[in-house]
Amino acid sequence: MASITPIPSVNFHLIKPCNMGCKYCFARFNDVDNQKLLRGGPDLHSALRIVDALADFGFQKITFAGGEPTLYPHLKAVVGRAKAHGLTTMLVTNGSKLNSTFYASYVDLLDWLTISVDSLSIDTNLRIGRATHGGRVLSRAEYEQRLLEAKAQKFRIKINTVVSRYNYTEDMNSFLDAVHPERWKVFQALPIRGENDDYRSEFEITTAEYKGFLVRHSRQPSLIVEDNDAMKGSYCMVNPAGAFYTNAEGILRESRPILEAGVEAAYQEMGYSTIKFLDRGGVYDWGNKGIYNIYALQMSRMIPLYNQTDVRAILPCCKYFCSIVQ
Repeated sequence: MASITPIPSVNFHLIKPCNMGCKYCFARFNDVDNQKLLRGGPDLHSALRIVDALADFGFQKITFAGGEPTLYPHLKAVVGRAKAHGLTTMLVTNGSKLNSTFYASYVDLLDWLTISVDSLSIDTNLRIGRATHGGRVLSRAEYEQRLLEAKAQKFRIKINTVVSRYNYTEDMNSFLDAVHPERWKVFQALPIRGENDDYRSEFEITTAEYKGFLVRHSRQPSLIVEDNDAMKGSYCMVNPAGAFYTNAEGILRESRPILEAGVEAAYQEMGYSTIKFLDRGGVYDWGNKGIYNIYALQMSRMIPLYNQTDVRAILPCCKYFCSIVQ
């Protein structure tokens, strides 16, 4: 088997259920096996074993997602286990369950807090489906309050925004000026067969429309761009059934379960692109003590890639490594 350089960051989607219903969502896991397990996520013992296996394999950062991960009953224990391994920890949430009690409980466990903010309009969020199943929508003031309180608690802050037919004309500059996220990742709504087909005609936008949103917000220093091509195959992801999965072919495809096949064998089945991961800026200053080692490891293990691809595989690593040692 050809030598590969693994992606050093992994997303663990702990749970399928979500208390919102965003129409563009492609993490519904409709075609994944073991639906009984998915409803509540993995049991605590299995989740901890998966985190242990991912850490032993050498992942340096783990992002917990869903569904809505704050609904997962064992979230604190699982995040704590990752932190005990020395991984940089991140949570992606819709923000509905965030409050002072949550922050106090996770302040020593979570490094990064990512809140999904697609729109500041109540009506637009309702059309997107970014509302609880009871029709509750977070207001701009509530998003600001949650983000600023999290910053005050010393969480590193990231915002995710999905640009779709619903919100591509919106101007979020004043909101971003107020909350100053460290990173603002702007995705182009991604169609995935079997996951969001029913709403594709509603949310899909053209490249020109997506670029128009980017131009409108180009003065934001935290802006990170991810169009459809950049997203496909560049994320290493684990589903609630404990298997790696990929979206590279425009459909979700999963590996054998990690706890059965082992991380290395399951990872090899996915064909993730380390080059695309690096090209989209997937490695940055995570705050992990091993960040220098990540780059030393990446650059040394990139050598076998040269005969398979091209020198572009190593350039993003070199560029960032130089910036952090200056």
